[in-house]
Amino acid sequence: MSEPVTLRLMRAGDVPEVCRIERQSYGVPWSELTFRGLLQRRDAELLVAEQAGVLAGYAVFWQVLDQGELGNVAVDPAWRRRGLARRLVAAVMERAAARGVRELFLEVRPSNTGARQLYESLGFSRVGQRRNYYQEPVEDALVMRVSLTRDPNLAGARAAVE
Repeated sequence: MSEPVTLRLMRAGDVPEVCRIERQSYGVPWSELTFRGLLQRRDAELLVAEQAGVLAGYAVFWQVLDQGELGNVAVDPAWRRRGLARRLVAAVMERAAARGVRELFLEVRPSNTGARQLYESLGFSRVGQRRNYYQEPVEDALVMRVSLTRDPNLAGARAAVE
């Protein structure tokens, strides 16, 4: 029987593996320095998903007053299509709400149909667009938002973080 996937707060020692996943997931990846800087910020939380010591994915969010931003979420290609991204985003929603965040925002490529469907299934809806937001390749970003003051989506998406 395989060990369950657990969610926990990212540690400094996770950064090299997170950066490996980041490079596999994004055309313009965040740097190691970016992740290390975010780990030092009190307004940010970085979560990882792991199984038997193998880091399989991560999510990053930060807050400004009562608003939050899901800055990044990625899953190792070998671990995709197993519900890890859903668990990570649900955990972000829950932790952000616990911090007093009333609405959570994100940007996503219009061409990333799978991510858009995931976010919509968790209650996010499109609220805007940013022109030429992404590079390599250049593409607009859809801005999506979810209210964390209502509980229907959150209740079905509980994800404990150790």
